[in-house]
Amino acid sequence: MREQVHVDLADRSYDIEIGTDLLPQSGTFIAPFLQRKKVAIITDETVAALHLETLLAGLRGAGIEAVTLSLPAGEATKSWANIQKSVEWLLSEKIERDDILIAFGGGVIGDLAGFAASILRRGIRFVQIPTTLLAQVDSSVGGKTGINSPHGKNLVGAFYQPQLVLADVSVLGTLAPRDYLAGYGEVAKYGLLGDVAFWDWLEENAKSAAEGDVSKRIYAVKRSCEMKAEIVARDEQERGDRALLNLGHTFGHALESATGYSDRLLHGEGVSIGCSLAFEVSQRLGFCAQEAPSRVRAHFKTMGMKCDVSEISGDLPDADGLISLMGQDKKVRAGVIGFIMARGLGEAFVTRDVDLGVVKSVLSDALLGH
Repeated sequence: MREQVHVDLADRSYDIEIGTDLLPQSGTFIAPFLQRKKVAIITDETVAALHLETLLAGLRGAGIEAVTLSLPAGEATKSWANIQKSVEWLLSEKIERDDILIAFGGGVIGDLAGFAASILRRGIRFVQIPTTLLAQVDSSVGGKTGINSPHGKNLVGAFYQPQLVLADVSVLGTLAPRDYLAGYGEVAKYGLLGDVAFWDWLEENAKSAAEGDVSKRIYAVKRSCEMKAEIVARDEQERGDRALLNLGHTFGHALESATGYSDRLLHGEGVSIGCSLAFEVSQRLGFCAQEAPSRVRAHFKTMGMKCDVSEISGDLPDADGLISLMGQDKKVRAGVIGFIMARGLGEAFVTRDVDLGVVKSVLSDALLGH
Protein backbone atom coordinates (compact mmCIF):
# COMPACT_ATOMS: atom_id res chain seq x y z
CA MET A 1 0.00 0.00 0.00
CA ARG A 2 1.55 3.30 -1.09
CA GLU A 3 0.50 6.94 -1.34
CA GLN A 4 2.31 9.94 -2.82
CA VAL A 5 2.18 13.64 -1.96
CA HIS A 6 3.77 16.21 -4.27
CA VAL A 7 5.40 19.33 -2.84
CA ASP A 8 5.07 21.98 -5.53
CA LEU A 9 8.01 24.40 -5.34
CA ALA A 10 8.84 25.03 -9.02
CA ASP A 11 12.39 23.77 -9.70
CA ARG A 12 12.69 22.60 -6.06
CA SER A 13 9.58 20.38 -6.19
CA TYR A 14 9.74 16.81 -4.89
CA ASP A 15 7.60 13.84 -3.92
CA ILE A 16 6.85 12.27 -0.55
CA GLU A 17 6.37 8.51 -0.83
CA ILE A 18 4.29 7.10 2.03
CA GLY A 19 3.68 3.39 2.58
CA THR A 20 4.90 0.12 4.02
CA ASP A 21 8.22 -1.64 3.35
CA LEU A 22 9.82 1.28 1.51
CA LEU A 23 13.27 0.69 3.07
CA PRO A 24 13.82 -2.60 1.18
CA GLN A 25 12.94 -0.70 -2.02
CA SER A 26 15.04 2.36 -1.19
CA GLY A 27 17.56 1.76 -3.97
CA THR A 28 14.83 1.78 -6.60
CA PHE A 29 13.60 5.17 -5.40
CA ILE A 30 17.04 6.76 -5.01
CA ALA A 31 18.92 5.38 -8.04
CA PRO A 32 17.32 7.83 -10.54
CA PHE A 33 18.89 10.75 -8.63
CA LEU A 34 22.45 9.38 -8.69
CA GLN A 35 25.27 10.29 -11.06
CA ARG A 36 27.39 7.53 -9.51
CA LYS A 37 26.20 4.65 -7.37
CA LYS A 38 27.42 5.93 -4.03
CA VAL A 39 25.57 7.66 -1.20
CA ALA A 40 26.41 8.92 2.29
CA ILE A 41 24.09 8.22 5.21
CA ILE A 42 23.89 10.18 8.46
CA THR A 43 21.85 8.41 11.13
CA ASP A 44 21.76 7.96 14.90
CA GLU A 45 22.87 4.99 16.95
CA THR A 46 19.34 3.91 17.88
CA VAL A 47 18.03 3.94 14.29
CA ALA A 48 21.23 2.30 13.03
CA ALA A 49 20.80 -0.65 15.39
CA LEU A 50 17.16 -1.17 14.36
CA HIS A 51 16.97 -0.33 10.66
CA LEU A 52 20.31 0.45 9.02
CA GLU A 53 20.90 -3.05 7.64
CA THR A 54 17.46 -3.01 5.96
CA LEU A 55 18.28 0.32 4.29
CA LEU A 56 21.74 -0.84 3.21
CA ALA A 57 20.27 -4.03 1.74
CA GLY A 58 17.70 -1.97 -0.16
CA LEU A 59 20.48 0.20 -1.59
CA ARG A 60 22.68 -2.80 -2.44
CA GLY A 61 19.75 -4.28 -4.35
CA ALA A 62 20.12 -1.38 -6.79
CA GLY A 63 23.93 -1.63 -6.83
CA ILE A 64 24.41 1.42 -4.60
CA GLU A 65 27.27 1.50 -2.08
CA ALA A 66 26.99 3.58 1.08
CA VAL A 67 29.18 5.13 3.75
CA THR A 68 27.58 5.78 7.14
CA LEU A 69 28.05 8.12 10.08
CA SER A 70 26.12 7.28 13.28
CA LEU A 71 25.66 10.06 15.84
CA PRO A 72 24.24 9.83 19.36
CA ALA A 73 20.43 9.90 19.57
CA GLY A 74 18.71 12.89 21.16
CA GLU A 75 18.07 16.61 20.81
CA ALA A 76 21.54 17.49 22.14
CA THR A 77 22.99 16.11 18.87
CA LYS A 78 21.72 19.23 17.02
CA SER A 79 24.88 21.14 17.93
CA TRP A 80 27.77 23.06 16.36
CA ALA A 81 30.11 20.20 17.29
CA ASN A 82 28.05 17.64 15.38
CA ILE A 83 27.50 19.83 12.33
CA GLN A 84 31.28 20.24 12.14
CA LYS A 85 31.81 16.50 12.63
CA SER A 86 29.27 15.69 9.90
CA VAL A 87 30.67 18.13 7.34
CA GLU A 88 34.28 17.08 7.94
CA TRP A 89 33.27 13.42 7.64
CA LEU A 90 31.45 14.09 4.34
CA LEU A 91 34.54 15.90 3.01
CA SER A 92 36.81 13.04 4.14
CA GLU A 93 34.55 10.63 2.23
CA LYS A 94 34.96 12.87 -0.85
CA ILE A 95 31.22 13.42 -1.20
CA GLU A 96 30.67 15.59 -4.26
CA ARG A 97 28.02 18.17 -5.10
CA ASP A 98 26.18 15.70 -7.39
CA ASP A 99 26.09 12.95 -4.75
CA ILE A 100 23.21 12.24 -2.40
CA LEU A 101 23.27 12.47 1.39
CA ILE A 102 20.57 10.41 3.10
CA ALA A 103 19.18 11.75 6.39
CA PHE A 104 18.05 8.53 8.10
CA GLY A 105 16.38 9.10 11.44
CA GLY A 106 14.00 11.33 13.33
CA GLY A 107 13.73 15.08 13.26
CA VAL A 108 17.10 15.66 14.92
CA ILE A 109 18.99 13.77 12.20
CA GLY A 110 16.82 15.24 9.44
CA ASP A 111 17.48 18.80 10.62
CA LEU A 112 21.20 18.24 11.19
CA ALA A 113 21.92 16.28 8.00
CA GLY A 114 19.80 18.65 5.91
CA PHE A 115 21.77 21.60 7.28
CA ALA A 116 25.04 19.78 6.53
CA ALA A 117 23.82 19.21 2.95
CA SER A 118 22.93 22.89 2.59
CA ILE A 119 26.42 24.13 3.49
CA LEU A 120 28.69 21.38 2.14
CA ARG A 121 30.28 22.60 -1.12
CA ARG A 122 27.62 25.36 -1.04
CA GLY A 123 24.89 22.75 -1.32
CA ILE A 124 24.71 19.04 -2.13
CA ARG A 125 21.52 17.05 -2.72
CA PHE A 126 19.88 15.05 0.03
CA VAL A 127 17.03 12.60 0.65
CA GLN A 128 14.97 12.41 3.83
CA ILE A 129 14.10 8.95 5.18
CA PRO A 130 12.27 9.84 8.42
CA THR A 131 11.90 7.05 10.99
CA THR A 132 9.60 8.67 13.57
CA LEU A 133 6.00 9.77 13.24
CA LEU A 134 7.01 13.32 14.16
CA ALA A 135 9.60 13.45 11.37
CA GLN A 136 7.31 11.80 8.81
CA VAL A 137 4.54 14.36 9.26
CA ASP A 138 6.58 17.45 10.05
CA SER A 139 10.32 17.95 10.10
CA SER A 140 11.17 15.93 6.95
CA VAL A 141 8.76 18.00 4.82
CA GLY A 142 9.25 21.63 3.85
CA GLY A 143 12.98 22.14 3.86
CA LYS A 144 13.62 23.56 7.32
CA THR A 145 17.08 22.47 8.48
CA GLY A 146 19.23 23.54 11.38
CA ILE A 147 20.74 23.13 14.81
CA ASN A 148 20.05 24.49 18.28
CA SER A 149 21.97 27.25 20.05
CA PRO A 150 22.32 27.92 23.78
CA HIS A 151 20.03 30.89 22.97
CA GLY A 152 17.20 28.66 21.74
CA LYS A 153 15.96 25.94 19.45
CA ASN A 154 16.56 25.90 15.66
CA LEU A 155 18.08 29.39 15.65
CA VAL A 156 20.86 28.41 13.21
CA GLY A 157 19.90 26.84 9.90
CA ALA A 158 18.67 27.21 6.34
CA PHE A 159 15.66 26.55 4.15
CA TYR A 160 16.89 23.71 1.94
CA GLN A 161 14.58 21.27 0.17
CA PRO A 162 15.28 17.53 -0.22
CA GLN A 163 15.12 15.65 -3.53
CA LEU A 164 12.77 13.03 -2.12
CA VAL A 165 11.13 11.91 1.14
CA LEU A 166 10.55 8.21 1.87
CA ALA A 167 8.12 7.79 4.78
CA ASP A 168 8.02 4.07 5.59
CA VAL A 169 5.29 3.59 8.19
CA SER A 170 6.54 0.03 8.84
CA VAL A 171 9.36 1.46 10.98
CA LEU A 172 6.86 3.19 13.29
CA GLY A 173 6.19 -0.23 14.83
CA THR A 174 9.55 -0.03 16.61
CA LEU A 175 8.79 3.30 18.31
CA ALA A 176 8.14 3.36 22.04
CA PRO A 177 4.52 4.39 22.73
CA ARG A 178 5.70 7.70 24.23
CA ASP A 179 7.64 8.56 21.06
CA TYR A 180 4.72 7.65 18.78
CA LEU A 181 2.35 9.81 20.83
CA ALA A 182 4.82 12.70 20.87
CA GLY A 183 4.74 12.58 17.08
CA TYR A 184 0.98 12.45 17.17
CA GLY A 185 1.04 15.92 18.75
CA GLU A 186 2.11 17.24 15.32
CA VAL A 187 -0.58 15.22 13.49
CA ALA A 188 -3.31 16.64 15.73
CA LYS A 189 -1.90 20.12 15.14
CA TYR A 190 -2.79 19.91 11.43
CA GLY A 191 -6.46 19.30 12.20
CA LEU A 192 -6.48 22.07 14.78
CA LEU A 193 -4.86 24.65 12.52
CA GLY A 194 -6.81 24.19 9.31
CA ASP A 195 -9.00 21.11 8.79
CA VAL A 196 -11.76 20.38 11.28
CA ALA A 197 -12.86 17.38 9.17
CA PHE A 198 -9.41 15.86 9.73
CA TRP A 199 -9.69 16.65 13.46
CA ASP A 200 -13.05 14.87 13.51
CA TRP A 201 -11.45 11.89 11.73
CA LEU A 202 -8.66 11.83 14.31
CA GLU A 203 -11.13 11.81 17.20
CA GLU A 204 -12.65 8.67 15.63
CA ASN A 205 -9.54 6.92 14.30
CA ALA A 206 -6.32 8.10 15.94
CA LYS A 207 -6.59 5.59 18.77
CA SER A 208 -6.67 2.60 16.41
CA ALA A 209 -3.83 4.14 14.36
CA ALA A 210 -1.76 4.39 17.56
CA GLU A 211 -2.57 0.76 18.28
CA GLY A 212 -1.12 -0.29 14.92
CA ASP A 213 -3.77 0.06 12.18
CA VAL A 214 -1.47 0.53 9.17
CA SER A 215 -4.03 1.96 6.72
CA LYS A 216 -5.04 4.59 9.29
CA ARG A 217 -1.39 5.42 9.97
CA ILE A 218 -0.81 5.92 6.24
CA TYR A 219 -3.85 8.20 5.97
CA ALA A 220 -2.80 10.25 9.02
CA VAL A 221 0.72 10.72 7.58
CA LYS A 222 -0.63 11.48 4.09
CA ARG A 223 -3.17 14.09 5.22
CA SER A 224 -0.59 15.75 7.47
CA CYS A 225 1.92 15.91 4.61
CA GLU A 226 -0.75 17.22 2.20
CA MET A 227 -1.58 20.06 4.56
CA LYS A 228 2.05 20.94 5.17
CA ALA A 229 2.84 20.75 1.42
CA GLU A 230 -0.02 23.13 0.60
CA ILE A 231 1.18 25.68 3.16
CA VAL A 232 4.86 25.37 2.21
CA ALA A 233 4.00 25.83 -1.49
CA ARG A 234 2.30 29.14 -0.59
CA ASP A 235 4.98 30.37 1.81
CA GLU A 236 8.27 28.49 1.62
CA GLN A 237 10.28 30.82 3.86
CA GLU A 238 7.70 31.49 6.59
CA ARG A 239 6.84 35.10 5.85
CA GLY A 240 3.10 34.54 6.29
CA ASP A 241 0.89 31.43 6.23
CA ARG A 242 3.67 28.99 7.06
CA ALA A 243 3.77 30.37 10.59
CA LEU A 244 0.43 28.58 11.11
CA LEU A 245 2.44 25.35 11.28
CA ASN A 246 3.82 26.66 14.58
CA LEU A 247 0.48 26.31 16.39
CA GLY A 248 1.44 25.33 19.94
CA HIS A 249 5.15 25.80 19.25
CA THR A 250 5.69 29.22 20.82
CA PHE A 251 4.59 27.79 24.17
CA GLY A 252 6.11 24.37 23.47
CA HIS A 253 9.57 25.67 22.55
CA ALA A 254 9.67 27.79 25.72
CA LEU A 255 8.83 24.72 27.81
CA GLU A 256 11.43 22.65 25.95
CA SER A 257 14.04 25.33 26.62
CA ALA A 258 13.01 25.44 30.29
CA THR A 259 13.54 21.67 30.55
CA GLY A 260 16.91 21.80 28.78
CA TYR A 261 15.69 19.91 25.68
CA SER A 262 15.81 16.78 27.83
CA ASP A 263 13.67 13.66 28.17
CA ARG A 264 11.56 15.56 30.70
CA LEU A 265 9.64 16.92 27.70
CA LEU A 266 9.77 15.56 24.14
CA HIS A 267 9.16 18.03 21.29
CA GLY A 268 5.77 16.57 20.39
CA GLU A 269 4.71 16.70 24.05
CA GLY A 270 5.64 20.38 24.08
CA VAL A 271 3.42 20.80 21.01
CA SER A 272 0.40 19.08 22.59
CA ILE A 273 0.75 21.12 25.81
CA GLY A 274 1.38 24.22 23.67
CA CYS A 275 -1.76 23.61 21.58
CA SER A 276 -3.79 23.29 24.78
CA LEU A 277 -2.33 26.58 26.06
CA ALA A 278 -2.88 28.33 22.70
CA PHE A 279 -6.56 27.36 22.74
CA GLU A 280 -6.88 28.41 26.39
CA VAL A 281 -5.42 31.85 25.61
CA SER A 282 -7.63 32.10 22.49
CA GLN A 283 -10.71 31.35 24.59
CA ARG A 284 -9.82 33.90 27.29
CA LEU A 285 -9.25 36.54 24.61
CA GLY A 286 -12.70 35.79 23.19
CA PHE A 287 -11.44 34.34 19.90
CA CYS A 288 -13.03 30.92 20.33
CA ALA A 289 -15.82 29.23 22.27
CA GLN A 290 -15.31 27.86 25.76
CA GLU A 291 -15.69 24.24 24.70
CA ALA A 292 -12.80 24.37 22.18
CA PRO A 293 -9.91 24.08 24.66
CA SER A 294 -11.83 21.42 26.60
CA ARG A 295 -12.26 19.34 23.44
CA VAL A 296 -8.56 19.66 22.60
CA ARG A 297 -7.52 18.51 26.08
CA ALA A 298 -10.10 15.73 26.16
CA HIS A 299 -8.76 14.22 22.92
CA PHE A 300 -5.14 14.39 24.06
CA LYS A 301 -6.13 12.73 27.34
CA THR A 302 -8.01 9.99 25.46
CA MET A 303 -4.81 9.36 23.49
CA GLY A 304 -2.80 9.15 26.73
CA MET A 305 -0.79 12.27 25.93
CA LYS A 306 0.57 15.15 27.94
CA CYS A 307 -1.63 18.24 27.65
CA ASP A 308 -0.98 20.16 30.89
CA VAL A 309 2.08 21.91 32.30
CA SER A 310 1.48 19.94 35.51
CA GLU A 311 2.54 16.77 33.67
CA ILE A 312 6.14 18.05 33.27
CA SER A 313 8.37 16.75 36.06
CA GLY A 314 10.76 18.97 38.01
CA ASP A 315 11.05 22.72 38.46
CA LEU A 316 9.98 25.25 35.84
CA PRO A 317 10.44 29.04 35.57
CA ASP A 318 7.55 31.28 36.59
CA ALA A 319 5.20 32.79 33.98
CA ASP A 320 7.50 35.79 33.39
CA GLY A 321 10.43 33.43 32.88
CA LEU A 322 8.49 31.41 30.28
CA ILE A 323 7.42 34.60 28.46
CA SER A 324 11.07 35.68 28.42
CA LEU A 325 11.97 32.34 26.78
CA MET A 326 9.23 32.95 24.20
CA GLY A 327 11.06 36.17 23.33
CA GLN A 328 13.81 34.03 21.75
CA ASP A 329 11.30 32.46 19.35
CA LYS A 330 12.03 32.80 15.61
CA LYS A 331 8.60 34.39 15.11
CA VAL A 332 9.61 37.48 17.10
CA ARG A 333 9.58 40.61 14.89
CA ALA A 334 10.76 43.99 16.21
CA GLY A 335 10.72 42.48 19.69
CA VAL A 336 7.03 41.47 19.48
CA ILE A 337 6.15 37.78 19.91
CA GLY A 338 4.01 36.31 17.14
CA PHE A 339 1.27 33.98 18.36
CA ILE A 340 -0.84 31.44 16.52
CA MET A 341 -4.32 31.72 17.99
CA ALA A 342 -7.58 29.97 17.04
CA ARG A 343 -11.14 31.05 16.28
CA GLY A 344 -12.18 27.43 16.64
CA LEU A 345 -11.10 23.91 15.80
CA GLY A 346 -9.50 24.04 12.35
CA GLU A 347 -9.38 27.86 12.34
CA ALA A 348 -5.93 29.08 13.37
CA PHE A 349 -4.55 32.51 12.54
CA VAL A 350 -1.32 34.47 13.11
CA THR A 351 -1.38 37.62 15.23
CA ARG A 352 1.00 39.97 17.05
CA ASP A 353 -1.86 41.63 18.91
CA VAL A 354 -2.02 39.42 21.99
CA ASP A 355 -2.29 40.81 25.50
CA LEU A 356 0.73 39.34 27.32
CA GLY A 357 -1.15 39.88 30.57
CA VAL A 358 -3.63 37.19 29.48
CA VAL A 359 -0.77 34.92 28.42
CA LYS A 360 0.84 35.45 31.84
CA SER A 361 -2.45 34.69 33.56
CA VAL A 362 -2.93 31.41 31.63
CA LEU A 363 0.66 30.35 32.32
CA SER A 364 0.39 31.27 36.01
CA ASP A 365 -2.75 29.15 36.34
CA ALA A 366 -1.07 26.27 34.49
CA LEU A 367 1.97 26.50 36.76
CA LEU A 368 -0.21 26.54 39.88
CA GLY A 369 -1.55 23.20 38.69
CA HIS A 370 2.09 22.17 38.34
